[in-house]
Amino acid sequence: MEQKRKRKGKGNFLIAIGIVFIIAASGLVIYNVLDARRAEEASNQIAHDLMDEIRDSIEDNLAAFPYGSPDTPMPTIVVDGYEYIGILEMPSLDLTLPVMKDWDYDRLKISPCRFSGSYYADDLVICAHNYAKHFSPVKWIDIGADVYFTNVLGLTIHYVVTNRETVEPTDVATMVENTKNSESSILEWDMTLFTCNTGGQTRCAVRCSRVEDESGDIETDQN
Repeated sequence: MEQKRKRKGKGNFLIAIGIVFIIAASGLVIYNVLDARRAEEASNQIAHDLMDEIRDSIEDNLAAFPYGSPDTPMPTIVVDGYEYIGILEMPSLDLTLPVMKDWDYDRLKISPCRFSGSYYADDLVICAHNYAKHFSPVKWIDIGADVYFTNVLGLTIHYVVTNRETVEPTDVATMVENTKNSESSILEWDMTLFTCNTGGQTRCAVRCSRVEDESGDIETDQN
């Protein structure tokens, strides 16, 4: 009888532990869903506000905006206390996202951020969390898909996706180096988008190349 009570008590204890784990897992799922929804709403509002600011900038400055030399500082617009360098659009994924000038983990909870480089130097690297409406979908974007980056002066630069790579989190050199910024690199790209793969152990790097117009010049749109 005593052994039976012990087995029953042990069984009840294991059941209780199982319930605790289920509740904890459910809470984590709910938190992740709510956090992703918060990030989506924040980035949508910022993209809207930033686009309004860009339109005002164009109206206030009617002169043509030059593409710029590689060392040209990227202009910014401040929204809610943060500096932004422009808006990233991926029509095939139905994504329109603001891009902050600098990155840290708090900023990434709001929008994608510049990790390194510049669109003037053709080595811009943009990172974002694996949120459903941030960079999670880029892991499946088609090769050849169009990507557009509009800077805060209204200059839209056209890219196409040329490659997807899996990169180790510690392999920063592979993530940021290309033939334009490193003599030792064999990678050719003009912009990289990256986020965590499922599980967070590796990174997905989406490489993009600029589109040239029929004259051989970089294709841009000065709105």
